[in-house]
Amino acid sequence: MIQVSRADTSTLGRWWWTVDRWTLAALLALIGFGYVMMLAASPAVAERIGASSRNMFFLRQILYLAMAASVLVAVSMLSVKQVRLLAWAGLIGSVAMVAATLVLGVEIKGARRWISLPGLGSLQPSEFLKPCFAVVAAWLIAEGKLNGRWGATLLVLGIFIVIAGLLKGQPDIGMLLVVTAVFFAQFFVAGLNLFIVGFLGAAGAALAGVAYMIFPHVQSRVHRFLDPAAGDNYQVTVALEAFGHGGLLGRGPGEGRVKNLLPDAHADFVFAVAGEEFGLVVCLLILGLFAFVVVRGLIRLLGEMDLFVVLASAGLLTQFGLQAFVNMASSLHLIPTKGMTLPFVSYGGSSVLAIALGMGMLLALTRKRLSRAEEDR
Repeated sequence: MIQVSRADTSTLGRWWWTVDRWTLAALLALIGFGYVMMLAASPAVAERIGASSRNMFFLRQILYLAMAASVLVAVSMLSVKQVRLLAWAGLIGSVAMVAATLVLGVEIKGARRWISLPGLGSLQPSEFLKPCFAVVAAWLIAEGKLNGRWGATLLVLGIFIVIAGLLKGQPDIGMLLVVTAVFFAQFFVAGLNLFIVGFLGAAGAALAGVAYMIFPHVQSRVHRFLDPAAGDNYQVTVALEAFGHGGLLGRGPGEGRVKNLLPDAHADFVFAVAGEEFGLVVCLLILGLFAFVVVRGLIRLLGEMDLFVVLASAGLLTQFGLQAFVNMASSLHLIPTKGMTLPFVSYGGSSVLAIALGMGMLLALTRKRLSRAEEDR
């Protein structure tokens, strides 16, 4: 085991003694679960779709998760100023690529959310937009509140409107709802008047109603959630049966059947595979790791005096926790189904790399700092 002395003033030494090692360990544990779940679920999916190799998805995800771990650690070594600059660059690039998907994007199931990159396959730019916008929005909100720069507040509202328009155009209503929820949560943490919060909440509910009226796929999902007999609920029904078959300790690794039945067993419904093969105990462990990251991150913010750090970290934690909740709750039929990955556990290159970027930013922002000057080192 590598020993790092407290007297070590190198970049690695300073990082090791200032980073939240418990949160880092929890995130790496989730990456470990990602390896296990891909080994359990992806071969059956690859075989069912007639892929050239039974281990195609697993081998790809090994590479994605290894890259995610590297991104997580590398970004966590950045200073607060460097995180802010990275977020601006990432936001500009991801917004441009999201706009490009409307023209050059690959259409899958009626949506243009992916763009083809030579040698890299398909990329979903909106995944990278989420963490970058959370950090940029935090900086602009903090500038507007602390320094009275109303132009910063107007700018962040303008950026949000542009993003909302692009996501509606794809369309990706689920992603839009997550971005909106994170954005409003940051304004709330910044001390927005409760009456305004209530107004924005009502406006959000109204927009959700408009989305229900405009988009047929949204109507279908809500109807099927409220009335299972209203349409095809095959995937949710099979997922619930998988949890029931798994019981407390599961049927055992490789013994599950749900991965042979669900087309998205390695992605949107990977939690059901975990429930069937490893049981309630492992599902609670996965849930506990997500809860630990969110709660510990919020606790570390209690003593933070930098409003930008508080808002950016709160936004990143809200995004991380909300995405995990949506995936697990969809699998358990607690909310209408939404195609959203379980962070680090589900299959997907864009998803795991974007989540690693966001959590790396969180670790960088919440590192211990002895003085203000250390933020720029």
